[in-house]
Amino acid sequence: MDQRLKAYEEKVLSSSKIPIEYYEKYDVKKGLRDINGVGVLAGLTNISAVHATDKNGHQIPGVLEYRAFNVKDIVAQLREDNRFGFEEVTYLLLFGVLPNQKELKEFQALLSEKRELPVGFVRDVILSHPSEDVMNLMSQCILSLASYDENVSDISIANVLLQSIQLIANFPVIAIYSYQAHQHYNKHESLHIHYPSSDLTTAENILRLLRPDQKYSDTEAKVLDVALILHMEHGGGNNSTFTTHVVTSSGSDTYATIAAALSSLKGPKHGGANIKAAKMLENIKKNVSNPNDDEEISNYLKQILNKEAFDHKGLLYGIGHAIYTISDPRFEIFKTYVAELAAEKGRLEDLELYEKVEVLAPQVIVEERKTYKTISPNIDFYSGFVYEMLGIPQELYTPLFAIARIVGWSAHRTEELINMNKIIRPAYESVMDPKEYIDMKVRE
Repeated sequence: MDQRLKAYEEKVLSSSKIPIEYYEKYDVKKGLRDINGVGVLAGLTNISAVHATDKNGHQIPGVLEYRAFNVKDIVAQLREDNRFGFEEVTYLLLFGVLPNQKELKEFQALLSEKRELPVGFVRDVILSHPSEDVMNLMSQCILSLASYDENVSDISIANVLLQSIQLIANFPVIAIYSYQAHQHYNKHESLHIHYPSSDLTTAENILRLLRPDQKYSDTEAKVLDVALILHMEHGGGNNSTFTTHVVTSSGSDTYATIAAALSSLKGPKHGGANIKAAKMLENIKKNVSNPNDDEEISNYLKQILNKEAFDHKGLLYGIGHAIYTISDPRFEIFKTYVAELAAEKGRLEDLELYEKVEVLAPQVIVEERKTYKTISPNIDFYSGFVYEMLGIPQELYTPLFAIARIVGWSAHRTEELINMNKIIRPAYESVMDPKEYIDMKVRE
């Protein structure tokens, strides 16, 4: 490292470090979360809810609601009818009601119409700026789309809804094309740019756009569809959705707001856990000689937890959640689809290892950390495995999260515009001691 930069770093570290005890002294919740990891109440929402306790504060199996409908009930009905649901649940989150058949058909047609990018956009924006970081290129694309919108700064609800629907439709195309540009220009692979089909759902189009032969099975598309539904929204308090509220409250336009939310999701502490979980399981598979030996698996999990193996961070990825304790409902729903896909792909042996870690990891955490808190797997535990079975590259794991979560961001953006007329401005307590100005001539 350049010596000047090193000196700058040392100055910043010495001047900016705040003693940990100050947070307790001033009753400041680090990360806006209390001692139990529960978020500080920062607003009200009518879009979704996350429940891990009953009215008396007793732990219960986790519940996720979209517009007051239990997500388990929504997915169960989709499964019973053997149909796709991303578009229907998008309608529900945006407009607050379940569509009838006519409304759903009209909305599906609108999304199909809006999937097409502006003339020349793929060539001039995506293919001309290939990046190994798909999320960064997606952010660039979103901001570039603002240049094609004559009403970019109009924040009326009708216009914001139109812009949101346009971006929801565009996100899968932008993500896949951004990945293809990276593969072609940075990895020297063949370039495959397929046009989306107006007859297909979002999940089907993602697989069609991604694969050179454009082929996929119904099981693959249905599993991906459910994955998108489960990642759409999560209570409003997550980092990227809160970012959406903050930027919206300033009066900024839709493109800038969604780009900010995307930048938040890009952070590995928010959108990258599924990649880590998949890599961790692959690491366990390589280092455990007998995948049927529970004791050997547990011992290796202890090594990971004690920073002696894998990435040496001391974390078991995909295990535990800030809110859910007994169970993550998204995990419970998703797991029912994983076995079906694993059977189709001939990956039941790998699934058995996942299932063992799913049971053993919480036990290891309780034993090693001496905690009495109930711990269970979260949706990230299986999502990376599912994406890998679908042939989706890791560069697209977080973009897939974004393809789903933009629906929630859009719903929260309109909610903020409708209900708030003040810019979000939290307070920070200064812990500086007064200093007297030092004349340049006498400074050391």
